[in-house]
Amino acid sequence: MNREEFYIRDASLVDIVAITDIYNESILTDVATFDTEPKSIEDRVNWFNAHDEKHPIIVACVEDKVVGWASLSIWSDRPAYNGTAEVSVYVDAKYRNMGMGGQLIEELVYQANSNGLHYLLSRITMGNETSIRLHKRYGFETIGVMHEVGHKFGIYLDVTLMEKVLEN
Repeated sequence: MNREEFYIRDASLVDIVAITDIYNESILTDVATFDTEPKSIEDRVNWFNAHDEKHPIIVACVEDKVVGWASLSIWSDRPAYNGTAEVSVYVDAKYRNMGMGGQLIEELVYQANSNGLHYLLSRITMGNETSIRLHKRYGFETIGVMHEVGHKFGIYLDVTLMEKVLEN
């Protein structure tokens, strides 16, 4: 599959089931998220509604099927952080390594710049070298490692912190 075979668009509530399925797959099978229990549709609707124009959710689609998603989320409720957002990117396991993750990050960076955000932060679990390489490709820099900060699947996990200071 190449770039021409999928497209990216803004997410809508119609996409919640697919977004939830992709996220729950990650919860159950890998360490990309530190959630340990699958999320309900109701939970993901609440999560969706907590996003706004400045903090979008986007989806990657093959034909009309959602196979990946990404979001910019509020980093903190403290007003001094209003220009900061956290990046999340998830792709269905069957569609990984096809360029979607990079395209989703690129679109988030574009929207963050357009929406007046100043700083993006990503937390990437140890061993996810693909995600670290993708973030570096789009201008993120490693700023540190939180050692053994998470515990999932019976092991303690490190998290790499990456940042991108935007142009605006």
